[in-house]
Amino acid sequence: MYSYEKVCIICEKPIALSADSNHRLHGKGTPAVLFADGVSIYAYHGVILPEWYGRLHPHQWQSKWVLKEQNAEVRRALIHGITYDRICQELEVTKLDSWQEYTLLSIEFDDDFDQVGNPKPVYLLRMTCPSKGFIHALPVPPDVRSSSRASLTAQEAIRWVNWGTDPEEFSVQT
Repeated sequence: MYSYEKVCIICEKPIALSADSNHRLHGKGTPAVLFADGVSIYAYHGVILPEWYGRLHPHQWQSKWVLKEQNAEVRRALIHGITYDRICQELEVTKLDSWQEYTLLSIEFDDDFDQVGNPKPVYLLRMTCPSKGFIHALPVPPDVRSSSRASLTAQEAIRWVNWGTDPEEFSVQT
C-alpha cells in the first residue's frame, strides 16, 4: 500500500523487482517491475520506458529512435543505452571543428528548441584513440565556449572534458 496526499495505491507485491547500483528501477530487455497478473513496468536507470523500448535489450535499440522520441527523459535514456559512439556511427551528425584526433560534432533534434526557436543541438566530442583506433564520444554542454567566440571549438570541448586542462598542455596523450 502506497499512500499519498490525494491518492492511495493498493496492490500485491511484485514477483520481480530489479534496480541498478543506485537503487533506481532498471532492466535491460526485461521488466524492472513485474506483477503476477502480467502487468509490468520497464525502466532504464530510473527512467520509465514505454514497453516497445523496454522489452528490447539496449543493444537492440536503434539510433534513429533518438531523433523521433518526443520525451526528453526517454530520449536521454535511449542515448545512454545506445551510446554516443554508436549514434555517431549510425546517425547523420554535423562536423563543427577538429583538433588532432578529436572532432566536435552536433546532432539537432526537431522537437528541442532554444528560446528564439532555433533547434537546440547536442554537442559531442568524438575522440579516436591513436594506438587502438577505438572511437569514443562524450556529450559537451553548449555553454562551455569562451565569450569571445560565436561557436564552440573542438579545443574548448577538449578543455571541458579534461576539467579545464588545455589540450596544448597534455604531456602525453594515450
